[in-house]
Amino acid sequence: MTFNTKGLMSSHYQKWKTPKWLYEKLNKEFNFDFDPCPENPTEDGLLIEWGERNFVNPPYKYNKLWLKKGVEQWLKGKLVVFLLPARTDTKYFHEYIYNKAELRFIKGRLKFNDGNGSAPFPSMLCIFK
Repeated sequence: MTFNTKGLMSSHYQKWKTPKWLYEKLNKEFNFDFDPCPENPTEDGLLIEWGERNFVNPPYKYNKLWLKKGVEQWLKGKLVVFLLPARTDTKYFHEYIYNKAELRFIKGRLKFNDGNGSAPFPSMLCIFK
């Protein structure tokens, strides 16, 4: 018997829209003033300064680049909250997240607001404050 695990280990689909209920709950807690990865960007969030309180749901195939930028912004005293796949075995997890961010693992699979159903991977919040 073989299992198709390709969707679990890759991020072919890159437009996972944050569930509205999750964003609203986090925004109530953190009062975000900037999203460097909006649905329809007018600027490249990797090339600009971020706000003081940031929510980031990046294209997952570029997690390392976004985390590097997020850590740079955090070191400048900014709050950065990432919604990411819970991939604790990756190099970027150990380089940019582990022992730096508060981690909140999301129970079950998120149902994203883009009509594509549940995520094919577990999710986590990485809070740099």
